[in-house]
Amino acid sequence: MLTSIDKKIGRLLVKNKVFPQDKYDEIAEVSTKENKPFIDIILDKKILNEYDLLSYLSQYVNIPPIIPNKITVDDETLSIIDENKAIEYNILPLSKIGSILTLVISNPFEIIRLDDIKILTQCELRLVLTLDRWLQEAITKSYHPEDHKVNEFIEDIAGGTIDLEVTQSSEEKDDKLDLTKISGEAGDSPVVKLVNMMISKALDDGVSDIHIEPYEKKVQVRFRYDGVLQETFSPPKKLHNAVVSRIKIVSHLDISERQLPQDGKFQLTKGNKRVDVRVSVVPTVHGERVVLRILDSSALNVSLADLGFEKKDFDAFQRAINASYGMVLISGPTGCGKTTTLYCAIKEIYDPDDNLVTVEDPVEYQLPGIIQVPVNVKQGMTFAAALRSILRQDPDIIMIGEMRDFDTADIAVKAAITGHVVFSTLHTNDSISTVSRLVDMGIDPFMISSALLLVANQRLIRKLCPHCKSPAKIPAKRLTSIGFTEQEAETSQIFQPVGCSRCINGYKGRAAVYEVLELDDEIRRLIINDVSPLEIKDYAINKIGLTTIRRSAILKALQGETSVDEVVKST
Repeated sequence: MLTSIDKKIGRLLVKNKVFPQDKYDEIAEVSTKENKPFIDIILDKKILNEYDLLSYLSQYVNIPPIIPNKITVDDETLSIIDENKAIEYNILPLSKIGSILTLVISNPFEIIRLDDIKILTQCELRLVLTLDRWLQEAITKSYHPEDHKVNEFIEDIAGGTIDLEVTQSSEEKDDKLDLTKISGEAGDSPVVKLVNMMISKALDDGVSDIHIEPYEKKVQVRFRYDGVLQETFSPPKKLHNAVVSRIKIVSHLDISERQLPQDGKFQLTKGNKRVDVRVSVVPTVHGERVVLRILDSSALNVSLADLGFEKKDFDAFQRAINASYGMVLISGPTGCGKTTTLYCAIKEIYDPDDNLVTVEDPVEYQLPGIIQVPVNVKQGMTFAAALRSILRQDPDIIMIGEMRDFDTADIAVKAAITGHVVFSTLHTNDSISTVSRLVDMGIDPFMISSALLLVANQRLIRKLCPHCKSPAKIPAKRLTSIGFTEQEAETSQIFQPVGCSRCINGYKGRAAVYEVLELDDEIRRLIINDVSPLEIKDYAINKIGLTTIRRSAILKALQGETSVDEVVKST
């Protein structure tokens, strides 16, 4: 049903020949049927724009117009009329000089309400007119300037709606905290929008980590693109504690604890994609620093053949993972993709007839058909304890997320000798030093030589953007000092990053480079005789043609996939 102001505006626009009477009747019918304001239909159908409509109304009622989106109202003026009254009466105090109060209104025909305001404020009213949608926005902006700034900030960064929902992971279904409910109830909060926007943008951009870093006068958010941190935006400093609290709530952390580090996790859905997020909170001088690690299971859609092995190394890796027993180790620094390589290996050899069990801290990706056991040190579920239990359950293949201590390594080595296939990871700088690391942990060299089939050391190296890379002129002397042969340095075409709208500083995506050491009888003899890693490496390079990490990266540069600077930096 049309309101009195709708009818008056309709008659005014018909009188001014903006549209004929039958058009008015049509709009009035739509307004009644859809229960939608008459003015909104006129604006949505672009019969008039906002400025022309305001001009007609202003002339008709003889009240000066105003566009309030640029005005700022001081706190003293706002205190004359509290927020609840401003919302109820749909008005905004603009300024007060003496006993004259300038008031922004959108409905000049509600005389009784204006009389109420006169009595309430004990002021004479000077009216200015605006549209209802503009006035509601101005009221929110004036009484909640911080919220408005955040909303504007989010619009500028995100540029639209954010389709993101926090959900419960399978491990959390019995918890009392319903994350979906929290997300729904708080969905309109600027803080929730800000957190959702950050994660949504990170997912869209293929980011692996989000860093929220507080400083004395600002908060900096950085994204890790292809292994390199890049500054993205700086949200309002006043919102930092609220943002941290929001992340703690969805991560099942203690929001009242601000002096101790905390670790948590949550799961979210964007469209059809489900993603796990690991959360680390650490107190600093200027507030709590938060790092979110995004674990996107779509990264596991690649096959083992697509990971970046050279042909010879790929064949050796295939032989090792398809052996009937023995140990395969993936080594390298934190964040180099060891876990992804392990998962791809497991997917490659998975057979429903096998009993395949993993022990992980934490379980990063859930694999269908595979039993995955999470480590929980607080409850006594260590790698070693889990392994002891698993070995009583007749496993064929075991994956251990990481070998950190003697007990875990000892059980794993013995399991590999006694007929099981064992996969695991170690933090070492190259494939040869992996053997030394096991000896340092207390494992007998004879046991190592008997159990170990292969060690693959790896790194992640940034790939050049194919759309903007350009030929590079690099002196042959520098190339040979890096490891290129003299012929390669003289004749090969090397590329360098440029940068375009489709990449980050000339790079897009990452590839793995590998150093694969397949143990033969001579290497086993050298291990048993406790020969130094340098002698083993010398034998591996000169006798069996070991492709080192540096050489593997150089081959990527020769193929035009990466730059010389990236070769040096990553290897």
